[in-house]
Amino acid sequence: MLGAIAGDVLGSVYEFDPIKTKDFELLDPECFFTDDTVMSVAVADSLMNGVDYVESLQTWARKYP
Repeated sequence: MLGAIAGDVLGSVYEFDPIKTKDFELLDPECFFTDDTVMSVAVADSLMNGVDYVESLQTWARKYP
């Protein structure tokens, strides 16, 4: 789960502008969390805290629209 979240944040700057090289800045200062990050956190919250997953997804989506 942490790997998915980290990968999403690190790849956020390339989400709509993919690159074809392996020579890129990994820790770009413009990296940010995305809606996919929020949904991954919601699933983790559901699994770790026994919260209904639909409720968790809705709660997190409302908190970070």
